Amino acid sequence: METEDLNDVYGAKTPEESRAVYDKWSASYDADTIANGYRLPFLAAGMLASFLGRSHGPILDAGCGTGLVGESLMLMGYHHITGCDLSPEMVARAEKTGAYAGFELADMGAGLPFVDDHFAGFVCVGSFGPGHAPPSTLTHLARVLRPGGVGVFNLLEATYEEQGFPPVMEALEGTSWEVVHTSPPFLPFLLSEPDLWSRAYVVRAL
Repeated sequence: METEDLNDVYGAKTPEESRAVYDKWSASYDADTIANGYRLPFLAAGMLASFLGRSHGPILDAGCGTGLVGESLMLMGYHHITGCDLSPEMVARAEKTGAYAGFELADMGAGLPFVDDHFAGFVCVGSFGPGHAPPSTLTHLARVLRPGGVGVFNLLEATYEEQGFPPVMEALEGTSWEVVHTSPPFLPFLLSEPDLWSRAYVVRAL
């Protein structure tokens, strides 16, 4: 993987800087990440399917990137998938998968352009590292998830506390959703980034 791309993303100070990095990286993103054993999108799609079951309700792929999550869900028989991302170039790549019913461009930390209680499920992985979407994104995801809906997201073990995620998660627990599964720490990249430990969370909306 071009580690400079990942370092550039983690070093982004504003949504505009993050968008520019991902726009530039979009053409080689899949080749760079999958060649280094990137498995986070596929694990997350499997987790959503495991806890959501067979659902015809709409699913949000928040921070959809090039569409690895959406395509995985489509191949497992899920439809009505909406992609949302900051980068128009990444969305253009995701559109080519044919997995999505539509897309929205959005700064997820500032808000999501969807009505309350709309989605039966969401996946938001690879979006919460340094230089990425802020903890406020979880509040917006909780708002658009319908009661009984299932969400999957991941946080990085080394940075999520200093990024401010614990207070937001504590505020949502028992009021908007409950955490029904927390994975053991795992490596999103099997062949690189040996210190980049992550943990996945599955939530169910109340």
